[in-house]
Amino acid sequence: MISSIFVLSPRGDTIISKMYRTNPAIGAHERTHTEAFFRKIKFWNEMTASDKKKTGSSDGGVTTTTSGDGDNVDDGVKRNPPPVFTMPDGQSYLHVNRNGLIFGCATAKNVSPCTVIELLSRIAKVFKDYCGTLSEEAIRKNFILLYELLDEMVDYGYPQLTRTENLKAFVYNEPIVVQPVPHTGKMINPKTASANAVHKPVIGSVNAKGRSVNKDQKNEIFVDILERLNVIFSNNGYVLNSTIDGCIQMKSYLAGSPELRLALNEDLIIGKGNSGPNGNSYGAVVLDDCSFHDCVNMNEWEHGRVLSFFPPDGEFVVLNYRLTGEYNTPFRIFPSIEETGPKTFEVTLMTRAEMDTNHFGANIAIELPLPKCTTSATCSLVSSHHGGQPNAEFVLAEKKIVWTIKKFPGGSEQTLKVKVTLDKACTSQIRREVGPVNMNFEIPMFNVSNLNVRYLRIAENMPGYSPYRWVRYVTQSNSYVCRL
Repeated sequence: MISSIFVLSPRGDTIISKMYRTNPAIGAHERTHTEAFFRKIKFWNEMTASDKKKTGSSDGGVTTTTSGDGDNVDDGVKRNPPPVFTMPDGQSYLHVNRNGLIFGCATAKNVSPCTVIELLSRIAKVFKDYCGTLSEEAIRKNFILLYELLDEMVDYGYPQLTRTENLKAFVYNEPIVVQPVPHTGKMINPKTASANAVHKPVIGSVNAKGRSVNKDQKNEIFVDILERLNVIFSNNGYVLNSTIDGCIQMKSYLAGSPELRLALNEDLIIGKGNSGPNGNSYGAVVLDDCSFHDCVNMNEWEHGRVLSFFPPDGEFVVLNYRLTGEYNTPFRIFPSIEETGPKTFEVTLMTRAEMDTNHFGANIAIELPLPKCTTSATCSLVSSHHGGQPNAEFVLAEKKIVWTIKKFPGGSEQTLKVKVTLDKACTSQIRREVGPVNMNFEIPMFNVSNLNVRYLRIAENMPGYSPYRWVRYVTQSNSYVCRL
């Protein structure tokens, strides 16, 4: 099935590489194909444009400017490489990115891409469960353990065991604890750090000197109610389309893995048009659909909205759910464009936080694409006194405005005015190149769907067993777009 599996650092260094089948096209050294793969994804836009030009010149001198999926490769927009593509050596390469690391594999067979992508994701998850944190340093210090895990997970290119709890019986090396490296790319607010930010291995670990470090580990369980919002606004601020993709995620450090009982809203309704357990749907939380982890016992779900389960080792998702339709969006965007001259126009963005004043948005980033013919843009901020360190700048190379706000309190407003200068007269075609506005944010201890955890308990009464339970609510933007 798979010819090789490898893990690359952000610089392209091969940290882990496992060959299952040799291929004469790879070369004498087993890492030559990983180097070619990294160059391909690192310079994807340049190499794709070069390949298209060569194809065009070989077809009678006509240069093709569109890629296979209809996108223009010369429009200056930097695109990410697809998760699956074919290299000149005849092999298909598949990869996923996790914490800046690249988990990839090569295959000469016609395999299912979804299966292989899921396998790579499982490998990354198991590595994180055993190391505590997923970083280049953690992999380098635990490479003996990780090669042992890889031998048990994949045999001659075919997946075998991919669950942390099943691997425990066959893995004997202990992890070396590495301090987690902060993710500086997104500057995640500490209050919004989810259960996957818990950087402790799920098994006994040692430090660099070989001494045990978690003999006195606390009995605790971390629960996240994580919601990702997908919203499209019209230019007058009305919601055109809105969905919520949510999940309840856990990470357990409970000794003995006792049975847990998780209770959600009593008035929770699954499926629009259905009635709740008490026959009344007014004011209830209505989800379109949901799916459960296979460890969940649903005997009490229908009449009490209670889930019972024995938590598996490592991170796992108890419940995935989806909600569509109208809901109260936490932020609303009101854009406007006004022509001020033959080659100038002004864009005004007014953003309002429509959540309660006791909540706030963190790490706000708003992007406004501008026309390709833009020569300069001047930003001016009109902020309320509640605003938290707003900053706006024009990125000339990417022709866009980036507006960042570290803290956006509920009930407040922020306004940005951008004066744009073009190198030619503004036409209707050029105006259509402005936007859409894209907004990224995260809100700690807040959720839009009103799905709540009533309680989380140990199913059996165990004297002296009092675990710590941490429940957090996190709302993030997945695709928060406003059309102009």
